[in-house]
Amino acid sequence: MAKVAFIGLGTMGFHMAGHLACEGHEVCVYNRSPVKVELWGDEFGGEAAATPREAAQGAEFVMTCVGNDDDLRSVVFGEQGVLAGMAPGSVLVDHTTASADLARLLALLAAEREVGFLDAPVSGGQAGAENGMLTVMVGGEQVFFDRAVPVIESYAKQVTLMGPAGSGQLTKMVNQICVGGLLQALAEALHFAQAAGLDAQTAMAVISQGAAQSWQLDHRHQSMLEGKFDFGFAVDWMRKDFAIILEEARRNGAQLPVTALVDQFYADVQAMGGGRWDTSSLIARLNTAK
Repeated sequence: MAKVAFIGLGTMGFHMAGHLACEGHEVCVYNRSPVKVELWGDEFGGEAAATPREAAQGAEFVMTCVGNDDDLRSVVFGEQGVLAGMAPGSVLVDHTTASADLARLLALLAAEREVGFLDAPVSGGQAGAENGMLTVMVGGEQVFFDRAVPVIESYAKQVTLMGPAGSGQLTKMVNQICVGGLLQALAEALHFAQAAGLDAQTAMAVISQGAAQSWQLDHRHQSMLEGKFDFGFAVDWMRKDFAIILEEARRNGAQLPVTALVDQFYADVQAMGGGRWDTSSLIARLNTAK
């Protein structure tokens, strides 16, 4: 068992930190909202710290899971950031979906303090966090990866080292490109089936047994037909991820016409008041336009 600091008790981090505590690790948490800290402590016990630095002091592993690059900088850098409190030989594991450039910078700054660093964004959504079944894509050095895997496995079903620092974030970008494109295709398929007078539910049951099958089809088509969009990962967050992806594509020369288009469709959903709807809400835009 390890001494672990967990920074960020949002939709994902709350449950990830909970799994660590349930596995028997010694967990100290920090969150900007004290209400979340109190709720977490009531459910899982553990300790709480007043600052990220305080949480990181004495920890073998520090996990961060916050909203974006700016949030990550706010809890890592500065006199009260986790790097200021981490001891040589400890490992910083960042589960935020952030930019690859920031991951590379964090790896360099951590190395200056003799601290290991892994960028380790996750996939699996709120359900995956709750059930401890996340997929974790990791960038960093093998030695730090090998040390961290037994701890990360407290809330993950798969943990894979993808390459040097930044590779985890790049792999998460690949994941989000796929998710956005699949959801738009599923939204169009459902919209088309209904417009054509088919029983869309039966149509999905049929095609799910063939080449069109996907996780999104299996788990989201029914709720999309019912207009229910409260299943975790929000449109606002997907647009944040798409902004990172499109910026990276401009840098590396990748052509992402579908991703750019779906990003604009999500902007339409935001304009409809659906910023906090989950990403399957693309169908609402189509149904409103008909």
